Amino acid sequence: MKSILRQLLTKKFWVELFIMTAGMFVAAVAVHFFLIPSKLIVGSITGLSLVISQLLPFVSTGTYIFAINAILLLLAFVLIGNEFGAKTVYTALILGPMVDFLASIYPMEQSMFAEVIEGTGQVILNPWFDLLAFVLVLSASQSILFSINASTGGLDILAKIINKYLHINLGTSVSVGGGLICCTAFAINPAKLVIIGLIGTWINGVIVNYFMSNINSKIRVHIITDDYEKIADFIMHEIRRGITLHQVMGGYERKAKVQIETILTEDDFSKLIDFMHRENIRSFMSSDTVSAVYGLWNKKSLLNLSQQ
Repeated sequence: MKSILRQLLTKKFWVELFIMTAGMFVAAVAVHFFLIPSKLIVGSITGLSLVISQLLPFVSTGTYIFAINAILLLLAFVLIGNEFGAKTVYTALILGPMVDFLASIYPMEQSMFAEVIEGTGQVILNPWFDLLAFVLVLSASQSILFSINASTGGLDILAKIINKYLHINLGTSVSVGGGLICCTAFAINPAKLVIIGLIGTWINGVIVNYFMSNINSKIRVHIITDDYEKIADFIMHEIRRGITLHQVMGGYERKAKVQIETILTEDDFSKLIDFMHRENIRSFMSSDTVSAVYGLWNKKSLLNLSQQ
């Protein structure tokens, strides 16, 4: 109980709570304004809920979303872990009510991309615009939530399970699980719309991978300089990142040198560059992008490990 209270008093908790709430509101906007009016069944629990709500129109789509997510949350706790499960409890349970809230204040009778032909009153739908808008907005929301070990619930829980146990990246996991759900749409939609949904599910996975690679990417920096101790001290105590020192041999002068290797964020890298300019440090430095970092790479992680 005390540990829970300590968590509630941390800045990290409230920042992540805000991120989760904002991320889920964005997801609800995507569902209400683009997915439901178009009647597309993109591979997601929302899509499955749309199928069920049309076959069994006893309750609202939001209620079906709530119920299915509640069942899947049990899998999140059992198979993934308490942190992911607890965060997903919050995000999953607020999606349905958020969708219903948007529907109550701004009902959508048809797609916002529908065009009415003057004179005839004929309505021409453009499901591709709805698809692209929905997938882009939802993928951004998913990626942000995945980055803080949370999710939008539903399909994301299945994707996280596949990612954890089969070591398949999250984007591909989203595409595989979503594709299976898409196929349920054959019960209510013509084949053309189902195929559009399958394409949208694949695009969703591709965009999730793109966003996740950008969110998780870090900069690996190699520095050779005579002032390596000054730089090492700055990285460890000011930026609070770990370093590795390598003994290297200069090709021209044939003199032994020390090379610093470190992994930094974009912000860390900018601070390091500013420091080196301020101190007028002469060096040879190269950098490249690292798509993901595993293990202990900052001072905070080391402190947490030492306290266990």
